[in-house]
Parts: sequence; structure tokens; C-alpha cells
Amino acid sequence: MNFDQDKVDEMALALLFLTLHDGNRAWKGMDWDVLERLCTKGLIYDAANKSKSVALTDEGLIKCRELFLKHFGAPPPRAAG
Repeated sequence: MNFDQDKVDEMALALLFLTLHDGNRAWKGMDWDVLERLCTKGLIYDAANKSKSVALTDEGLIKCRELFLKHFGAPPPRAAG
């Protein structure tokens, strides 16, 4: 199947926000190919280690939060009246 890998990577990075812990670590319950692409893009550190989590780079941590809010953030409350 053909698909836009960059869009998949963007969504995967956004979802890593849900499992952030210890500052910049997230559980790596993602497809290995996606994690490898995020690593190649400089957004996470080596995903092939034996740890159950990955460390996000400074850029990855910022982008992770931004993408989560962009795709899953609640809209601002409507003004009364």
C-alpha cells in the first residue's frame, strides 16, 4: 500500500506525547520503521536500543508537543453571548 510516510511520522511523533515521562522519554510502542525514520530525522535518539522507551531530542520534544496540540488539542472555549 502506498501512503505518505511523513504524515505517518508526524502522527506517530504527536502520539509519543501521550507517553512522555522523565522529561524527554516516551514508550516506544510504535512501528520500528516509523521510529527509525524519526531517528533519521533527528527527532529521537537511537530507537534500536534495548530500552522500552526512546529519548526525544530537544527538537523532537518541542515538535512532539506542537503536533499533539495541533492534531488532538481541544478547541478554545467559545465566548458567551
